Amino acid sequence: MQAPLQSVMADVAVSVSELKKSPTSVMNRAGGAPVAVLNHNRVMGYMVPPAVFEALMEAVDDAELARIVAARADEEPVLVSLDAL
Repeated sequence: MQAPLQSVMADVAVSVSELKKSPTSVMNRAGGAPVAVLNHNRVMGYMVPPAVFEALMEAVDDAELARIVAARADEEPVLVSLDAL
């Protein structure tokens, strides 16, 4: 039985053995690009520089906020009196 094909979502790939030898070297050689980490020729994870990860997390947060706003678009606004605070 053949293993299913797997997409690699990065232009740079490295074996887990090579990564263990020098993670800093791998990231430096990638020049800021995402790195697919392979174990037995299968993607086990991706490494990205901190700035890329932070930008991804911001995009996820923005998408979640947009989803909440869209879900609440038809709600009636609730007016709160400042006296009640």
